[in-house]
Amino acid sequence: MSLLIINIKSLLQVRENTPGFLSGDEMKTLPSIENAFLKIENDTITNYGKMEDLSDTNADEIIDAKGKFVLPAWVDSHTHIVYAGNREQEFVDRINGLSYEEIFERGGGILNSAKKLQETPEEELYKQSKKRLDNVVRMGTGAIEIKSGYGLTTDAELKMLRVIKRLKADYPGMIKSTFLGAHAFPLEYRENHQGYIDLLCNEMIPAIAEENLADFVDAFLETGYFSVEETERVMQAGKKYGLKAKIHVNQFTAIDGIESCVKNDALSVDHLEIVTDADIEVLKGSKTMPVALPTCSFFITIPYTPARKIIDAGLPLAIASDYNPGTTPSGNMNLVVATACIKLRMTPEEAINAATINGAYAMDLLSTHGSITKGKKANVMITEKLNSFYEIPYNFGDMLIEQVIINGKRI
Repeated sequence: MSLLIINIKSLLQVRENTPGFLSGDEMKTLPSIENAFLKIENDTITNYGKMEDLSDTNADEIIDAKGKFVLPAWVDSHTHIVYAGNREQEFVDRINGLSYEEIFERGGGILNSAKKLQETPEEELYKQSKKRLDNVVRMGTGAIEIKSGYGLTTDAELKMLRVIKRLKADYPGMIKSTFLGAHAFPLEYRENHQGYIDLLCNEMIPAIAEENLADFVDAFLETGYFSVEETERVMQAGKKYGLKAKIHVNQFTAIDGIESCVKNDALSVDHLEIVTDADIEVLKGSKTMPVALPTCSFFITIPYTPARKIIDAGLPLAIASDYNPGTTPSGNMNLVVATACIKLRMTPEEAINAATINGAYAMDLLSTHGSITKGKKANVMITEKLNSFYEIPYNFGDMLIEQVIINGKRI
């Protein structure tokens, strides 16, 4: 099956070679070709260029994109979309003045989601999650990381990861799975942290590795959740089984967690609403990708990741949705990009780079996703007719994506 897109007003994020992640001033540049074409064979980008250089117009399907922009599909490197039910009551509780921490102490938050998930049959969990996944793909997401972490028992965590494995089969090549058993301490382990860490490291991670159910390991490294030392044990146990670390850190407090993550070769550190000068220095020269989750800050009214401080210090930055039932019940990456521009003061070029190339790095997918490059997966978006791609974040409440192509097929 071949697909040819012609008369593209501007083909964005064109990279002849797969770059590494983009840092500092590199993020300000978004390479493009005006009046362009894009050729797709099966699930792969095979050619692109200016219309005047198009010599072979043979294709099974031709799309005329006159007046429209084409760019890589979004790469959402941090989500929790496999969950049961929702937490709309907590939304109202926050409006009435309760903090995230107060809701958690009352048995809400992660523990609320864990109870619902443990009670939900696997088939029903799959149906609910697939509906969410289908929806975000229609909005332009072409690669997505999905975490467990609402099980908090061996059986329930395995159930979540099996659902993610089924979703991987629905969308081949675009999903990575993360084991997040270290999301919160179950009630029965609130006074026995060592016992739960032992369960994670000695039972859950080996069982997950045996069934090949996860690509990464994660932990909520935060005051009142998992300490630096506890998180290090989880990272080291994951590494033993080939699971790279992607860690929640610095959402509410800075407790030297980023230094620990870098020391343990974490692929990414996510949230970073609180970032110190010491954190910046630790990240310099590392291979760890900082990841901001701006719509989480928007939804629960906490500080936004200081993107300007991070980028202006010469560091890279990715952005992701954090789609989850409690703090970000949306996987709309178009809104994430807009919020990054509006609240994090990122330029549209920086935000798009953060949501494509740098997001791909944070998922270990840089060789296949995140840019218009020959040989990469044909996961692209076609916008409506626009004056400028700046309209994507400018019109933050609108859906300006007209068509989405995943693995060479129109969704």
